[in-house]
Amino acid sequence: MTKYLIKRVLLAIVSVLIVSAITFFAMETIPGGPFNKEKATSPEAKKVLEERYNLDKPVTTQYVLYMGNVLHGDWGVSLKTGRDIWTDITSKFAVSAKLGGTAAILAIIVGIILGSIAALTRNKLPDRLIVFFTTLGTAMPSFVLATLLLLVFCLELKWIPVWSSSNPNYILPVIALSVYPMAYITRLTKTSMLDALNQDYVRTARAKGVSRAKVIFMHALRNALIPVITYVGPMVAYILTGSMVVESIFTIGGLGSSFVTSITNRDYTTIMATTLFLAILMVVANLITDIAYKLVDPRITFR
Repeated sequence: MTKYLIKRVLLAIVSVLIVSAITFFAMETIPGGPFNKEKATSPEAKKVLEERYNLDKPVTTQYVLYMGNVLHGDWGVSLKTGRDIWTDITSKFAVSAKLGGTAAILAIIVGIILGSIAALTRNKLPDRLIVFFTTLGTAMPSFVLATLLLLVFCLELKWIPVWSSSNPNYILPVIALSVYPMAYITRLTKTSMLDALNQDYVRTARAKGVSRAKVIFMHALRNALIPVITYVGPMVAYILTGSMVVESIFTIGGLGSSFVTSITNRDYTTIMATTLFLAILMVVANLITDIAYKLVDPRITFR
């Protein structure tokens, strides 16, 4: 177990370094720069700014200097606002984490429940209804659903107020973010449950007179969760970090919308810092997923 964790941590570090290198050098190939859109910036002032942020040096030197600063805990300052990037990331990620965390928990709980119901009522009315709505949920992109929810419930019916920083309402953004993963988890749980219910150990438990509830929750569901966990780990990281479109639609000042703005403004330091932060979240989520396998099924060994 310890050897496996060390190996995974080393692979995670390599993965983050690869992502950072690809992002940095790809970013440098894009025409333009962070100071090109400032009409009032004279060539002399632009040269001073580039020297201050090491943009006048070769690209390889810039990358080495930047990664060296990051390893020492210095994530830099925004080229547009001059604010400390780490402070901005942590404050805005708190909003994204609250939104994404709520959506992830809702998707996992409801998805597992609906998937179990669909498996236990196979080819019956509840199963058909669940299959219909989950198919609809997987076919509809989150940005389309978010737009529809905003138009219907905020602008037309006016049941739910539009998002504001003074009076935040997470209901519609959470629904928009959770519908697709919830539908996918439902279908995945149903398939896994049907497979588990047909296994020999389940039939043996039933033959021994084990109660139906114990057979379902202690035997079938526990083994059916392994494929779900495989999806849930990356899904949580994706929801926490990939909600930029939904945040933009509802004008939520989270990390996703900040990332989109930094790309538009060619704010190199913010782009790099946000990408590194999201990459670290993703590899950590995958590592936690692997550990969760062992907790769910003790028969799994790490070699």
